Amino acid sequence: MESEIKDLELKFDPQTINHLGLKMYSTLPPALAELISNAYDADASQVTLKLVEGDQNTREIIITDDGDGLSYNEINDKFLVIGRNRRMDDGDNPSKKFHRKPTGKKGLGKLALFGVANIIIIRTIQAGFLNEFILDWEKLSKATGVYKPEATIINKAVTDTNGTTILLQKLKRVTPFDMESLADSLSRIFIFDDNFKVTIETSPENKITIDNKRKYKTINKEFEWIINTEPYIPNGSDYYGKINGELITAEKPLSPQSGLRGITLFSRGKLVNLPEFFSNSTSSHFFQYLTGWLNVDFIDEFEEDVISTNRQSLDWENPDMKKLRDFLAGIISQINQDWRKKRKEKKEQTLKGQLSLGTGIDTEKWLDTMPVDVKAATQNIIDTLGGEDTTPETFVPVIKLIHTLIPEYPTYHWRHLHETVQQKSKDYYTNKNYYTAFLEVMKKYISAVRDKAEKPVSDIPSDENMMANVFSLERRVLSVIGDYKKQDGTSFSSDTIKNVQNGQQHLSQGVVAGGRNPLSHEEINELNQSDLFSENDCLDFLSLLSHLFKRLDNSKKE
Repeated sequence: MESEIKDLELKFDPQTINHLGLKMYSTLPPALAELISNAYDADASQVTLKLVEGDQNTREIIITDDGDGLSYNEINDKFLVIGRNRRMDDGDNPSKKFHRKPTGKKGLGKLALFGVANIIIIRTIQAGFLNEFILDWEKLSKATGVYKPEATIINKAVTDTNGTTILLQKLKRVTPFDMESLADSLSRIFIFDDNFKVTIETSPENKITIDNKRKYKTINKEFEWIINTEPYIPNGSDYYGKINGELITAEKPLSPQSGLRGITLFSRGKLVNLPEFFSNSTSSHFFQYLTGWLNVDFIDEFEEDVISTNRQSLDWENPDMKKLRDFLAGIISQINQDWRKKRKEKKEQTLKGQLSLGTGIDTEKWLDTMPVDVKAATQNIIDTLGGEDTTPETFVPVIKLIHTLIPEYPTYHWRHLHETVQQKSKDYYTNKNYYTAFLEVMKKYISAVRDKAEKPVSDIPSDENMMANVFSLERRVLSVIGDYKKQDGTSFSSDTIKNVQNGQQHLSQGVVAGGRNPLSHEEINELNQSDLFSENDCLDFLSLLSHLFKRLDNSKKE
């Protein structure tokens, strides 16, 4: 048995800091994010990151904030204690000035500094007293359980306002600073508001103020949804009033390398879960377009800590988190359906614009001139051709061809009406004045017959009698056989001539009889509305008149 019993001791190995600091925060954005978080928790309104280029000995990063600062005792009892749970020690209470709930919790964020620098100088002012100390990785790595930073200034009275400045020196990175890239990365780690601004600068003239818009500045937004109430978070839901944010779809698929695909979760203004879709089924191309963010502050109040140490992911195996995951998947599903609806509507409008621009065709007007069955079939063709990858260059020529086959008022044009019939009827027909269209063409036909027959029938007042005099075999003035011959050059038989001539006479008399007495406007409307004289009736009469005009054009005076 040993003669002396020693006190129990908990010792740490410097490799602990190596694992927690250097390994977890080996890149600049997450390391600097920890310092920004500290400033946020200290009620700062402004954080400035100054990047100073130089050689390996002179390059440095200077982080300044206007927060509460630290007293000497707080440095020793709080900042320098690894793994201190500030919420357990100080309470999870809002800050005094901006009423912010603390983001820090595990007491490991300070180790991030050693991931990017070997020398860290911290100057902090609180209540008129300045304290400064140095953290040296080389000395710390050689410490045996206890490390004593060098305190270079202790409780020096100053007139400066509260705040903290951290200098990162002997940086481990050797590549030049990329201010734009760093700003982009930090913009995706925080939710910024009017009371908290972060600026990166290389000089007073060259600076970037990071805001929420920067997160998605590289994408062309197509649609966006504000998530805070119904229909996405119904009143009565466990999450009503607890989730808010913005979901966005891009015009084109987002590159997998962009890091933007999926929804990022934030708690208390800081990232807690990298972008994802909260669903195992992500085969739909919708997920290639979706990005955005949601605030889920309430998860910070769960009894079990569900946020990973590096704040990159959440513990989705936790029962409360499984429930939240299912709820978020439901929101995404609703957005998916709404996106498809909006995209279809936009596609339809875009195609109309493409048609109008590229072909001069007013698509809506064109379709409205078609019978119901033809319109439905044409619309189906346009929808099928107008797929996701359709461009005006491939789409417009095909639509021009379809328009040639199916012009405006296709049933009118498909009748191949006589030119004179078209001239006299088109305006009435397109305005759906079908009986008037027939009546005007009939009048023109009567006038044309009188003009061609000339004097022998000019004194016959009755149009029906005039047709009999012009076309009857006994008194015919005009022969509708004219110069027509058989294929062998011989004349048609007398029976054929008789039948054709009688046909022209009786059809002409019948047409005249059909529109003999002018009708009142009201009566014409009644004909159209009752279907007694329909569009098809009009077309049938116009076709008949086209036939009669053809015979008249080719007739010869006897």
